Amino acid sequence: MSIARLMMVATNMMKKIPIMFAPFADKMRAEGLPSIVIETFNHYYKKLLEGETGFIKESDIYPVETLPDMESFNADVADTGRAAISKTVLIKLNGGLGTSMGLAKPKSLIKVKQKLSFLDIIARHAIHHGTPLIFMNSFVTREDTLEILKQYPRLWDNDIGIDFVQHKVPKINQADFTPALWPQAPHMEWCPPGHGDIYTALQTSGMLERLLVAGYEYAFVSNVDNLGAVLNLSILGYFSQQQISFMMEVTDRTEADKKGGHLAKLVNGQLILRESAQCPAADIASFEDVSRHKYFNTNNLWINLVALKSTMAANNNILGLSLIRNAKTLDPRNIQSPPVYQLETAMGSAISVFENAQALRVPRHRFSPVKTTNDLLLVRSDAYLLTDDYLVVPDPARQGDFPVVELDTRHYKFIDDFEARFPAGIPSLTSCSGMSVKGDIKFAENITLIGDVYLDNNSGSQVNITANSVINGGQRWR
Repeated sequence: MSIARLMMVATNMMKKIPIMFAPFADKMRAEGLPSIVIETFNHYYKKLLEGETGFIKESDIYPVETLPDMESFNADVADTGRAAISKTVLIKLNGGLGTSMGLAKPKSLIKVKQKLSFLDIIARHAIHHGTPLIFMNSFVTREDTLEILKQYPRLWDNDIGIDFVQHKVPKINQADFTPALWPQAPHMEWCPPGHGDIYTALQTSGMLERLLVAGYEYAFVSNVDNLGAVLNLSILGYFSQQQISFMMEVTDRTEADKKGGHLAKLVNGQLILRESAQCPAADIASFEDVSRHKYFNTNNLWINLVALKSTMAANNNILGLSLIRNAKTLDPRNIQSPPVYQLETAMGSAISVFENAQALRVPRHRFSPVKTTNDLLLVRSDAYLLTDDYLVVPDPARQGDFPVVELDTRHYKFIDDFEARFPAGIPSLTSCSGMSVKGDIKFAENITLIGDVYLDNNSGSQVNITANSVINGGQRWR
């Protein structure tokens, strides 16, 4: 096709975009969504129609070799952080349901330690330290979350509020780029726009302005299911001392993290975040090469709120974060439902938008998310302790790395099945280096695993491990 023909096609497409977007705008207005959200969605919809995939090619980026390291900070940095704590708030992302573990409730309601949920532990930790705590809920988690938080009236004792709500945006038919319709379940026509929406939601909810008026300058943002993401005075001190506008905590990538988003840089040195959904198929091997791209995003972020306000204003409230085009089915549980696109952004990608943005290497213990029942078993076990100030920390009596836990997904994937097979609690893992379970096995109370333990039941029916059993590794238990 000639250059003139390409230009004509492009011009015609640009003329059609306002017409094609009109049904989306009407639908979003009818839902009461703010104009900023509609304009932001239009920004990404244009990119979709223009053929943007959101892919970041390996040939366009370079590995990050070295970074400032939290573990090298001097003790006096914590003193600076202590002076800044009165200007700091905690923001927890709480938008997800525990669907991957068979729940239809907020994931943050899962019991984690001593019959306390994620929400309980986070709330009690914030109250203990007197730090304001704010949740970014979604339209599917807000009601249940606020009901639980009524148990903690001290969290509500402020003039800024306790939460704001992530927006929702329409799903897009892949076939013709029209709004997806699903009359039998209209709520499925909508999806969250990724946690990159936090910046827009802070603005439209009025939360950003309330925080600034109240004198807050810094926000520490993290996922609700990562109990390792606690306020650290040394990191806060470094962030405030260096007058950084935006900072991402990263940690060393291992083979277990190779599918997670990694840090990279452009030819001009600008740091960027590349998620797996932004990697072309041809570059997967490089993406997963942890010796090449050796830092991954923990989703623990530090934001200068004054810088956020000025950056939003300078960009007409549209930060222009990197597009993530997710191909899904309209009903995620029905592969026969129409194929759709969900347009999303990641909040970490703001590292390429803010001036004076940085990344900081942190130790692994600041990234302990619970994504599966394997993770849940580990954090519930005696490998972790719950301290008096509501920190979930590694048991200092343990030697070496944490055990690798692999539970048979046929019997342990969903939380109800998991609970039914550990009715009296989790086995002791203090001296365990690995736990692999194949088949259907039920555990009684006071069981101890030592070394690298492999449990295999291929009988076709459930078997029980009796109370007070001690199972040594080095041989397979059948």
